[in-house]
Formats: sequence, C-alpha cells, structure tokens
Amino acid sequence: MADNIDLAETMGTLPKGFDNELGLQPQSATADELTATFEITPKLLQPWGIVHGGVYCSVIESVASMSGQVWLNSKGITDSHVVGVNNSTDFLRAVSTGTMTARSKPIHRGRRQQLWEVDITDESGTLIAQGRVRLQNIAAEN
Repeated sequence: MADNIDLAETMGTLPKGFDNELGLQPQSATADELTATFEITPKLLQPWGIVHGGVYCSVIESVASMSGQVWLNSKGITDSHVVGVNNSTDFLRAVSTGTMTARSKPIHRGRRQQLWEVDITDESGTLIAQGRVRLQNIAAEN
C-alpha cells in the first residue's frame, strides 16, 4: 500500500465550500485510496426523513475528485487539477442517522481522464450507496 498522504499539504486546507456544508471529513489518503466520513444531520434529509440522494452524489463526486487530485500530485503533476465530467450513483439503502464512510478505489487512471469508484457504508459496514465518477485532468493555463 502506498504511503499515507497529507491532504492539507496536497490540496490546501480541507474541507471547504460545499464539502464543509456536507460535513465531509477526509480521514486518510494514498494515491490508490481515499477515505472520508460524514455525519447524517437533519439538513441532509429529504422531506420523508431519509438522506437526500443528492448528498450521496455529492459525497461520491467530492471523494473521487480528491482521490484523482491526490493521484495526479503523487505523479509529480502539480500544475493540473481534476473536474468531474460524469457521475453515476446508486442509492442502495435508506438511512436517516449515523456516521457514513466513503472510500474510493481507482478503476482507470490515464493521461487525460480517470475513473474512480466510491462506496459509502454505514457504521456496520453495510453498503448504502455506490458510484463511479469520471474525471477530466485539466492542465493549468499559463
């Protein structure tokens, strides 16, 4: 397994922006896997009292994007960033409370694009949602 990477050093102070609203907390990262957690709060629920599907889509895209950026940086590519270009997320179980864990794994990592799979599980390890995100590697403009 690759060395654990300092996310704050790699990507700046985390979390920020929308990830902060979701309560997404990166826990560990290597070039091959990133783990983050988030707590289910009332603001993440839809009117019927279960987590809104958009929360899962957002967490999956954020974790995949962080993973892709960590991998790029591990290759010495520090003048580029990644953006999501496709997100396909399946909602497998309804939940309304608890701490969720999102864990990424690479499917494909290339010069122009990456494909990451992200699983979201509950405290017991039950799979709650799963998604794949295709990322575009974008070179910085000079």
